[in-house]
Amino acid sequence: MASDPPLVLDIDGTLTRPEGFGIDPRIFNPLLEWDAPVVLATGKAFPYPIALCHFLAIPEIAVAENGGVVYTGEEVTVTADRAAAQAVLEEYREAGYAAGWGGDDTINRWRATEVAINRDQPRDPLEAIAADYGLEVIDTGYAYHVKDPTVTKGQGLLALGEAAGIEVAEAVAVGDSINDVSTFEVVSRSFAVANADADARKAADEVLEETHADGTLAVVERVRASGE
Repeated sequence: MASDPPLVLDIDGTLTRPEGFGIDPRIFNPLLEWDAPVVLATGKAFPYPIALCHFLAIPEIAVAENGGVVYTGEEVTVTADRAAAQAVLEEYREAGYAAGWGGDDTINRWRATEVAINRDQPRDPLEAIAADYGLEVIDTGYAYHVKDPTVTKGQGLLALGEAAGIEVAEAVAVGDSINDVSTFEVVSRSFAVANADADARKAADEVLEETHADGTLAVVERVRASGE
């Protein structure tokens, strides 16, 4: 039996460099050496956590799009339909606004269940349009996500655990945003990095002194050293 507990990690704000962007390369070896499942649970589109797992050389296990896409390493489950979110985006554009990513919009290109809007775009009209479609807008600190309110990272994690035999109730999680609150609610221990938003800080069992990947690395070192 693995001596380490399962580890559930957000990406942006949690595995990033101190300035908040780009993966901190210091996480590579500690996660490769972790002898229990490492689940990347993110608001990013499905290809992003899978690619990161690939380059980390760890099993490809992920909860993407805030719970909208779950991958056990063998099977992909999509838990929501993008159609309504796409309709919100089209109406938002018709009102004179934009997704805000420019070009071919690689932020949304591969999304299956939601859309993401740049935070430099106005939020109030986006929320009003989303409400007409029964959707919500959450601010992760990196983007506004238009999503099904019944879909969460926590629910995706529970579904993943049941399908892949991962003991979610024994897991340790690290995150930084409102979309990590549902994850914190279903794991054994939860940590918010020091740069976390108010919702994540309130929901976490502990708020760390360190920011971004420094916080995650501190948790990894502490849990492994103490056997917590």
